[in-house]
Amino acid sequence: MTGTVTHDPPPGTAGQQGRPLIVTEDAQLLDDLLRLCAAAGATPEVHHGLPERRGSWEAAPLVLVGDDAARRVRGAARRRGVVLVGRDQDDPGVWRRAVEIGADHVLVLPDGEQWLVDRIADVAEGVGRPAVTVGVIGGRGGAGASTLACALAVTSAREGLRTLLVDADPLGGGLDVLLGGETAEGLRWPAFAASRGRIGGGALEESLPELHSLRVLSWDRGDCVAIPPQAVRAVLAAARRRGGAVVVDLPRRVDEGVAEALAQLDVGLLVVPAELRAVAAAARVASAVGMVLRDLRVVVRGPYAPGLDEREVARLLGLPLVGEVPLESGLRRPGEGRTPPGAAARGPLARFCTAFWERTLIEAGAA
Repeated sequence: MTGTVTHDPPPGTAGQQGRPLIVTEDAQLLDDLLRLCAAAGATPEVHHGLPERRGSWEAAPLVLVGDDAARRVRGAARRRGVVLVGRDQDDPGVWRRAVEIGADHVLVLPDGEQWLVDRIADVAEGVGRPAVTVGVIGGRGGAGASTLACALAVTSAREGLRTLLVDADPLGGGLDVLLGGETAEGLRWPAFAASRGRIGGGALEESLPELHSLRVLSWDRGDCVAIPPQAVRAVLAAARRRGGAVVVDLPRRVDEGVAEALAQLDVGLLVVPAELRAVAAAARVASAVGMVLRDLRVVVRGPYAPGLDEREVARLLGLPLVGEVPLESGLRRPGEGRTPPGAAARGPLARFCTAFWERTLIEAGAA
């Protein structure tokens, strides 16, 4: 059971890493709280009463007060981010004690464990502005979506943003291959198939291959071709909490796992070759994707069929136009070279991606 008295975060903790403070003399409760801190990747500061060191109570990003210690902290300075933790769900006095110490949340174990792990993890790894998350999907096969996704990620990393590139298409051959890092050490999607609940953002980032100054979550060469939607949700939520930019390369089908990915996007880019059959195919993809993702935009790729230009393609699809993806060898023949798409900072593809990020970051309020 959990209950809210007031529910504002403590001042100054957004984006700030810190050690939670535990105040209790209950050995069993302390063991449980230490276990939950370990699960959240946090090392707490522990006291039996108010800390003697000046400022510890005020500075801690989160304070967990055992119900046994409520009396001993009654005279402490009032602050936000105090949680009163107990075990007796039938004790009506817990709410009175919470008010007396200025707690903004009452939590009873074991029912509230997952909530508490999430809250501790937030302060352990810092929770600031979530990553700007962009999905790229092809209007038809061979549209160049994977190449554009890689170029966007490479450009983002070059601009100094923490960047994660996520390969959500198990049948696409692997974005690590496109980036020339198929042998790089690090985890691939199958390692996260059993993930549920909360994944530490820092632990996720450190576990993945680092290629061209960005982290890549791709597929191995095994038989796994599907990840449960709960795992997709957990992984992308962890990636977003780290801030910066997340780029997701999406398949053209929409199953439960892809729907989870779409639900976490800020914007989707539909890459459409400027030919009538591609536009017809893209319309079906847009219809399926649009059931989950509200902000879907079109990116057009030449050469153009007679009577078509980028504006006409966007009009036929009824989607906002981002622009025309420049033609260059990396986009036409992905994977032939070892230089990743967008690596040439002065190339047309890199300039397109730079302009896209400038606009998108301003829209997201992250610039």
